[in-house]
Amino acid sequence: MNKRPFVIGLTGNIATGKSLVAKMLSNLGAEHIDADRLAHQVMAPGTPAHHQIAATFGPEVLAADGTIDRPKLGRVVFGDSHALARLEEIVHPAVIQLTRDRIAGSAAPVVVVEAIKLIESGMVRQLCDTLWVVSAPRALQIQRLTETRGLSHDQAVLRIDAQPPQQIKIAQADVVIDNSSTPAASRAQVMRAWQKLPIHTRPSPADR
Repeated sequence: MNKRPFVIGLTGNIATGKSLVAKMLSNLGAEHIDADRLAHQVMAPGTPAHHQIAATFGPEVLAADGTIDRPKLGRVVFGDSHALARLEEIVHPAVIQLTRDRIAGSAAPVVVVEAIKLIESGMVRQLCDTLWVVSAPRALQIQRLTETRGLSHDQAVLRIDAQPPQQIKIAQADVVIDNSSTPAASRAQVMRAWQKLPIHTRPSPADR
């Protein structure tokens, strides 16, 4: 019987550098689970979530090949808190279950679950042993969104302001990685936190 991995929940607001930190953890031997990629899987044609999304939001959110057109769906739910909440009610439970299955099947000593809605979805409470939050100054978030994702300044600000303030996540964190400087500086913080991990068999959060 495999030992249950130690599970790091990794989150942070848009353009703070979650993926960079996840890659650093992967290089240290952790298995990386990207919840956003799992969301793509649970919304694939033929899945219960795909059927519910189409029934809830209409055929206009479907692409010609029947897949969910994520930009169109985003335009429907962006700025409509009720529509967004409904979408999350459909998607989050399926993503949590798939994540749970991936953790159970992992042979790695540490699994890192990266998700922007890690806290809000309840995933951190249900699946994770520790919560890591990546932070960055607002000006740097805007710069990254405009330079790496091609957004205008106004579009970047809109996306940042659509999320809860970073301090809400930081207040709940066990570890905060300040990703406002160089990759080397962030890596040093990751190494310090990694070296403190109690990497051994742990009961699942649900059993505590």
